[in-house]
Amino acid sequence: MADEREQVAVTFERRDYALTPSPGEVILPTHGRMIHHDPACLHLTDPHELPRFPDPERLLWRRLIDSAPSDDIAGRTEFARSIGLLNGSGRPLVAPCSCVLRPISSTRAAALRPWPLDDAITAFDPGRFASRLHEMEEAAEEVRRSFPWEDWPSLPLARYALGQGDSAQAKPFCYLMEFGSHALGSIAGGSSMKHLLYARSQDGSWWHDPRYADEEEAWEAVRAGIVAAVTAAREGRIADLDSIDAIRSGPSLVSKTLRVYAPEGSVPVYGTDHSRHFLQRLTGQPAAGLERFALRARLKEVVDADERFAGWPYDLVVEFLYWWADPNRTQQIVKIAAGEGGKMWEECRAGGFIAVGWDDVPDLRSYADKDEFVTAFAAAYSDEYNGYRSKISAKANEVWKLLSLRPGDLVVANRGTSEILAVGQVTGDGYVWREDRATFRHTVEVEWDETHAGRLEEPERSWATVTVKDVPAQLWARVRRTGQPAEAPSTTASTLAAQPLDADLRPLADALQRRGQAVLFGPPGTGKTYTALRFAARWLGELSDGLPGVDPYAEPGTPSFGGTLDALTGAGRLTTVTFHPGYGYEDFVEGFRPVQGGSGGLVLDRTDGVFKRVCAAAAADPDHPYLVVVDELNRGNLPKIFGELITLLEKDKRGYSVLLPLSQEQFRVPDNVYLIGTMNTADRSVRLLDAAIRRRFAFLELLPDSSPLQGCHVEQLHLADLLDSLNQRIRAHLDREKQIGQAFFLPNGTPVDSAAALAAIIRGEILPLLQEYAYDDYSLLAAFLGEALVDPETHTLRDLSDEGLTTALYTELQLGGGAAE
Repeated sequence: MADEREQVAVTFERRDYALTPSPGEVILPTHGRMIHHDPACLHLTDPHELPRFPDPERLLWRRLIDSAPSDDIAGRTEFARSIGLLNGSGRPLVAPCSCVLRPISSTRAAALRPWPLDDAITAFDPGRFASRLHEMEEAAEEVRRSFPWEDWPSLPLARYALGQGDSAQAKPFCYLMEFGSHALGSIAGGSSMKHLLYARSQDGSWWHDPRYADEEEAWEAVRAGIVAAVTAAREGRIADLDSIDAIRSGPSLVSKTLRVYAPEGSVPVYGTDHSRHFLQRLTGQPAAGLERFALRARLKEVVDADERFAGWPYDLVVEFLYWWADPNRTQQIVKIAAGEGGKMWEECRAGGFIAVGWDDVPDLRSYADKDEFVTAFAAAYSDEYNGYRSKISAKANEVWKLLSLRPGDLVVANRGTSEILAVGQVTGDGYVWREDRATFRHTVEVEWDETHAGRLEEPERSWATVTVKDVPAQLWARVRRTGQPAEAPSTTASTLAAQPLDADLRPLADALQRRGQAVLFGPPGTGKTYTALRFAARWLGELSDGLPGVDPYAEPGTPSFGGTLDALTGAGRLTTVTFHPGYGYEDFVEGFRPVQGGSGGLVLDRTDGVFKRVCAAAAADPDHPYLVVVDELNRGNLPKIFGELITLLEKDKRGYSVLLPLSQEQFRVPDNVYLIGTMNTADRSVRLLDAAIRRRFAFLELLPDSSPLQGCHVEQLHLADLLDSLNQRIRAHLDREKQIGQAFFLPNGTPVDSAAALAAIIRGEILPLLQEYAYDDYSLLAAFLGEALVDPETHTLRDLSDEGLTTALYTELQLGGGAAE
């Protein structure tokens, strides 16, 4: 393959790719339908005999993918025919091969040089956006007609705020900004707090900054703040907006308002993170230390000073920036059941949406935040869920998840545990509360694709009792194999190549990028080591560049997953160790060890430890990350094991050196070395760790999670209810760090499914752990498991059959519920 050092990072359709630049011509295959840059590509046969197509600008790859979206094969075919881009059989070429664009993770993309701005400007076609720019100006003019600027100093609250009756009919200003001006860009998503002031639809009460006595006082301040903001932008003082307290909580709304009333005053990028991203891409320097509107002011300065953007309207500049370096990488994939037994499916398919119930909690955007919503949900549905706090919280989280869905996210519509009805892409506003519907008013707008309609190879048991649930990478791969895929991949099908990290792995990836090392801590059985290894396989596997035997999407517990970990370990990219009281500095860094001497006896020789060897390998291979997983981190004497290296672990100290006392060598920890530790808090609290260690690690808590057990039963006993109820009692009598993790009920990664297996787990694993927690207080054990299982007088587990034990657990912990907290 081509030299990796020539590659640059590009983005397309919310994905990161490594581009191997064209050598000035592309290779045309005999039968395939992809263009090639590399004559050594394994997808080519007899490449030296194949015809070439001239590519003097070296931008044919971009012109091809820009000719139509990846799912519009007809559009790309038309483009290819128009320029004569045909294979040896006369068929149009419609996509670049992986030797042109190779899907990569965002971590890998950050390590590559970005696609040069000069090349991007050359490839960019402003004509493609002419109609969009016209629509944007029309939308802005409509807002100005409805809300003339001269009316703002005396604009009444009723004309501004959401939540007062039928907003879609009355169309107050905030409604137009969020729902009625899509051409100007979206500020949808999240709660209505971004509007600074709004009426709660559930009871008509007002939300506003608590510094104000009532909504009228709040409106006076907000209105004055918006007037001051637009005035400052018109006068070229955008950075001054950071000092206007009344609008501090609504930067996206204010930024979009500036686009309407001060279009020459700022570059209309609404998200603060996006402004920072574009500044870094344009200048090559991090944009740290600037407040929200100071960032926007700096972005405008950079654009104004760049002659390559001379004469461009700011709207066109923004279209270019998102086309060139789109920061929107994260894509969620969730499954949402189309009603019980799929009863809502025909209505959802015809209407272009997915709908769920729980209508006693209205429009999600009317809640100030998630905590307020969960409280309202608990009040509305406590009786339905028998007062189980964990179940109430889980169901509330399912509903709240809808609010996080954005255009481009994917929704898998399912019926039962096996049937896939369709896969769709979120469009429009994403989440919409539909007051006009009789039931199932919580909806998400979706454009459906039935390419993958069909049945899963194996049922997904957890779907039986869950309406909304994340779809991890391994399950997504199974979903894509359903149905009869057409020859040309659909939009949804094309997204697998570089699927984002699963939701539960993203915080770990963020922590490693931010700090360089992280600790996963929590009660026993919460999957700390499992999570660390699953992350290692996925994260390192995606960056392995074709390392033999590596499958980043292998399912844990399968031979492929074990083979992936073995391959990564064999290549030195992954190292796993376990700390214990006898583990020392000489094991981890360096020390004297007995080795075979020349005369046959043993002599002491200085030997490099595990971490030092990893750092040496990483320094020689800076293009790849190296990960060390330390199991049972807290069982070692950490200050002794790390020694002087504790300073070098800090992210801003990477590359600095210290003198090792034994070898007298200058030692550095390379930037591409990462460390994950696991820690069982039932053994030792995080609070007891050495303070220097705590300061240098990010700490991520893993608590018991019953979601993998949803829909999984042993006879009549629902395993998720068993876990939730047992932990509710443990929390009430002991503390949260003594809870039982879900892994106890997932031997080999699969939910236990027989009374005999469950009884063995209770007798051999859970009861001894609870005995340890209770210090053999069998009255306390009976409070956990019930007297039908535990005899507090004889200090024994009652002699029950496996089936009898299961029934007793069902009666006590599922029907009886947990203790009050």
